[in-house]
Amino acid sequence: MLRGRYQIFRAASAGILSVLCILMFARAVPAEICNRIVAIVNDDVITLYELNKKMRELLGMDPRVLKEKNNNQYFKVRNQVLDLLINEKIAQKKIEELGIKVSEKEVEDAVEKIKYDNKFTQEDLIATLKAQGMTLESYKEKVKRDLERLRLIQYEVKSKIIIKEEDLKKYYNEHIDQFRTEKKMRLAMIFLRQKHPGDERELQDLMLKAMEIIGMIKKGEDFGKLAKTFSSGPGASEGGDIGEFNPEDLDPVIRKAIKDVPEGGVTRPIIRPNGIQIIKVISKYKKGVKPFEEVKDAIYAILYRQEVDKRYTEWINDLRAKAYTKIIF
Repeated sequence: MLRGRYQIFRAASAGILSVLCILMFARAVPAEICNRIVAIVNDDVITLYELNKKMRELLGMDPRVLKEKNNNQYFKVRNQVLDLLINEKIAQKKIEELGIKVSEKEVEDAVEKIKYDNKFTQEDLIATLKAQGMTLESYKEKVKRDLERLRLIQYEVKSKIIIKEEDLKKYYNEHIDQFRTEKKMRLAMIFLRQKHPGDERELQDLMLKAMEIIGMIKKGEDFGKLAKTFSSGPGASEGGDIGEFNPEDLDPVIRKAIKDVPEGGVTRPIIRPNGIQIIKVISKYKKGVKPFEEVKDAIYAILYRQEVDKRYTEWINDLRAKAYTKIIF
């Protein structure tokens, strides 16, 4: 980091941060500056290289491609991304002032959670990052910065937020259409696959296994854990959860099997052409409006996110008003 405006301009004039880059295409084009100072933020700078890199991360394409496709859109996006970078520089300064630190273990844990949430292997993650022009190390650095900013927001913004019960009820009443439901059922399934369809002996063995599993469920064993252990069907890794359905859209055999099954109950074994199904009715929704108590946590999350965004914008704008910034284009 360069210290002091005099040093900044001296370094810039000396050509330390300005480099000529000759872009070679099928046809000759003029030389183009590919790195220079585009903004000054207090005693720090933002370079064209940083700006283009950030645009590439957010757009998923080279900024020059956007410029060729739509020149006006390119300048609009460029200005928005530069504005974002300025805010990040200001936030980073505050992070340093407050001594906010994120450990390597916290970064590693965050990366592992990202892999888990996206069902990525290490190889999948590296390949995805490579396609975006990033290395694993640069990605970890980005995760570290994101965690620092998240902690900064927690310190400066989130700790001051209070959402009242009356606010939740007001949102519920003003957005009642969001909570209207069609008649739906949420189902989970354990599927015992028959390796040799038509083999009666194998089918009998599967039926015995299905009855054994149902007995375990009735004794209180967790359906989700049993699905992970025994099921070969969709949703097995999620505890057998296969989602919500309108009963009218279900296969007639399944619709008939679950017709009189109460919420939380399971069907008897359902013989299919290639195996046996056990269906659990997780929940039933009648056509109408979900009660307030059922959706209040979701409303809280909505209002909390809105309040965080509002307060963060006000906070960063206040810091920006006190900072020295100059855009150079």
